Amino acid sequence: MTNNIFMRAEEVQAYLGVSRTESYRIIKRLNEELKEGGYLVISGRVSRKYLEEKIYGSFDRQNQRLP
Repeated sequence: MTNNIFMRAEEVQAYLGVSRTESYRIIKRLNEELKEGGYLVISGRVSRKYLEEKIYGSFDRQNQRLP
């Protein structure tokens, strides 16, 4: 994985261990949430930070509470 701001479907697929179709569904759903919040979205890509926040909630990868 790279440290790009955005993740493509292939990277979401590998990161979450889901099918390619499911990764596109996840990206679409998260982008709809972001768009409703007034954020700019890029079709077929999702913000890495937003995806991780939705997965881990208020915890980072080391399971420590974020500020």
